[in-house]
Amino acid sequence: MSEPPGNCRKNQSFDPIRGFLPAEDPLMRLPQLFAAWEEVAQNLPKILVGGRIESILNDLPPFPVDKLATDRELERAMVILSFLGHAYVLGGAKPRTRIPARLAVPWHGVAERLGRPPVLSYASYALHNWRRIDPNGSVALGNIVLLQNFLGGLDEEWFVLIHVDIEAKAAPAIDSLLPAHEAVNRGDFCALTRYLGAIACSLEEVCQTLDRMPENCDPYIYYSRVRPYIHGWKDHPGLPDGVIYEGVADYGDMPRKFRGETGAQTGIIPALDGALGISHRTDPLRIYLMELREYMPLGHRKFIEAMERGPSIREFVIAHHENHPALREKYNACLQRIERFRTRHLEYAARYIQMQSQKSALNPTGVGTGGTPFMVYLAKHKGETPDFLI
Repeated sequence: MSEPPGNCRKNQSFDPIRGFLPAEDPLMRLPQLFAAWEEVAQNLPKILVGGRIESILNDLPPFPVDKLATDRELERAMVILSFLGHAYVLGGAKPRTRIPARLAVPWHGVAERLGRPPVLSYASYALHNWRRIDPNGSVALGNIVLLQNFLGGLDEEWFVLIHVDIEAKAAPAIDSLLPAHEAVNRGDFCALTRYLGAIACSLEEVCQTLDRMPENCDPYIYYSRVRPYIHGWKDHPGLPDGVIYEGVADYGDMPRKFRGETGAQTGIIPALDGALGISHRTDPLRIYLMELREYMPLGHRKFIEAMERGPSIREFVIAHHENHPALREKYNACLQRIERFRTRHLEYAARYIQMQSQKSALNPTGVGTGGTPFMVYLAKHKGETPDFLI
């Protein structure tokens, strides 16, 4: 059973300053015991170009999962193993259907401890995959770089760093949601108006960051050089049966199907939808989005569930906005920015994926990295959002 809203901070579901980003900067390297794995991870772009991922992985020493002592070490290990896993499966002329035990067993072990599947998810691709250039500066574009890449280059860096900056910009909005619920419980009109205004301002900055994607991420480069490595093995045309994790007793040498990395695995929009009462009709899209929560950090899932349980900000605004018109104004401003975000996201999906020239079934223009008909789904959510304006 999910824990009540009052326990969300204790579960470290979000940081008041950084939102869903980790409160401490991600660990840059594991201890010396893992040096051989770190070296391979750092050289991954060169290894992929040389086509030597299989032979190099086979020569690595065992990965001692039991020696990982902290959450930061677990997350760093998950980044390394996930990037190596996807490079192994998707880095050749055709996908590999079996992951060797040397990689599969520790990947599964770390994933079990984190409560996520052994596949590259948004948490490892973005949330725990950055460092600050100036350690005293802000977590923002211009002061952050990636810790781990597939091929590397400006377009790959920028694509992921835009997401990191969005997470940082969304922090004030996320931090305002619990106090907004508390204001509803108290019947505090002024406080709720203030928190809704803070959410709207935060989302305006989020939208401004998303608008910057084309500055340094070219659609063709993204589609042909960045996107191929973040697909998963569920609903992937090249892996219809999934992938076998050799040596993982829990899987019994049977193939597993896991979703690929997608921005839909962030907690920002689901938490806002839940708190602001933006609901979506029960259909395959809703089922898919609920499934994606399994790929989120546990604390983020619990926070979203708390937002969905209420109390209802939307009902409170509907009941009182005639006497307190600022409530309606600020509430609608929040929804308008969420709609703006979804509109821009839909535009990018069309430009960066759907309009590209598909050269292989392994990188389809009609199926997202999460394995869904993304244009239909994104358009549906964009269309439903303004229905909740008051």
